[in-house]
Amino acid sequence: MKILLIEDEPSVISLIERALKGENHCISIAMDGFTGLKMAGLNHYDLIILDVMLPGMNGLDVCKNIRMANEEVPILILSALNQTEDIVEAFNRDADDYLTKPFKLDELRARVNRFSRRANNRNSTPNTISIDNLVIDRDSKTVTRGDLSIILTATEYRLLEYLLINKNKVLSRVDILEKVWNMDFNMGTNVVDVYVNYLRKKIDHPFEKKLIHTVIGMGYVLRNEN
Repeated sequence: MKILLIEDEPSVISLIERALKGENHCISIAMDGFTGLKMAGLNHYDLIILDVMLPGMNGLDVCKNIRMANEEVPILILSALNQTEDIVEAFNRDADDYLTKPFKLDELRARVNRFSRRANNRNSTPNTISIDNLVIDRDSKTVTRGDLSIILTATEYRLLEYLLINKNKVLSRVDILEKVWNMDFNMGTNVVDVYVNYLRKKIDHPFEKKLIHTVIGMGYVLRNEN
């Protein structure tokens, strides 16, 4: 993969370079937010790894600006902040993943490789998926329910896509954290519940028939109400 690393700590840069170059990835480096944003706009990358505390421009603002110009490139946030509100704020800026510092290199490698598998899986699955009158077009990344076009953030879209791929299957919070957020380390976070509520407001509340259901003690399922 061609990876852009936006990080200002030389020791962290050195660790990540050694870890990922050993996997045959190509790493480009930016050591401040403005440079990282410029490089992301001028070049194609398969993944952007982005620190939060950066000189020049905060990493979350960099993430927001990258996403406004490029909806496709995966963004992995690095941060020493591990509270739920910090994680939710990163995903509200349309980050794809969140890894807290300090982190283990094996975990970083696993997350980077998972982005490759995710891309391959998308290429082998149908371009349109639906349940009842809810339809996702995976080519245009658009969502409709009946005649209504529904605008989702990138994180809301990934969550809905995962629920829809697994329609009629009860998914635990652990399943969702691992597959949608690549998070399997912070079992205390309620980020899943927060984003399910976001989705319900857009997918279910305007309609009489509800599609997103809570299975108490087990998780969530997307299915016809009847």
